Amino acid sequence: MAHNKFLKPNSNSFFHTGTVMLRITDVVKHLLIINILMFFGTLLMGEPTWGASLNDMEWGRYILAIFYPASPFFQPYQIVTHMFMHGDITHLFFNMFGLFMFGPPLEAALGPKRFLYFYLFTGFGALALHLFVKYVELNFLGADPIIMHYPALGASGAIFGLLAGFGTLFPNQVIQLLFPPIPMKAKYFVLIYGGIELFMGFGGAGSGVAHFAHVGGAVFGFLLILYWQRFGSRL
Repeated sequence: MAHNKFLKPNSNSFFHTGTVMLRITDVVKHLLIINILMFFGTLLMGEPTWGASLNDMEWGRYILAIFYPASPFFQPYQIVTHMFMHGDITHLFFNMFGLFMFGPPLEAALGPKRFLYFYLFTGFGALALHLFVKYVELNFLGADPIIMHYPALGASGAIFGLLAGFGTLFPNQVIQLLFPPIPMKAKYFVLIYGGIELFMGFGGAGSGVAHFAHVGGAVFGFLLILYWQRFGSRL
């Protein structure tokens, strides 16, 4: 099994005097293009329209989102397509901003193949935790069965995976936050943001937001980096 070194923050061109310098990399560029094309291209499929019942529902482009597997609207291709779909332009912008900010340093550190694997792995990990939580809610917590028909979509799980990977590989790297506009070390930012998502997930805050998918992406990203650091990678 190959044991590849992980780059230190001061050993590549993405870091300078304690702040992140952005330079787009190949895989990040292609992921940005795919997400943007998927958003604008699927607008031609139309937005969902509600009918008198679920049977009358017209999902439009949301048929590419992910439904709970027991829902009649679930399709196997949604396991992949949901990661490249976004609800609106704001949803798309913030996810792509996260990809643009944290993706290039990680791709430089991991290499293109391993970075792409990491991105997809964390996205699928986010989905796994999201579906598991829905299973628990439906089967043990008495949740209304209607929730199995609520679609989930977006790259947020993978983006949280990138955030966790960045915080693990570059824990002391200072990043400049947008809200609030203050500098913070990556390790603290990841812990605070992850804690907020976990709290909101258990508290049911932010209706319509898959908080546990965000937590899942971060957890799977953190564990994969630890695994590679300990055992290396064949990629």
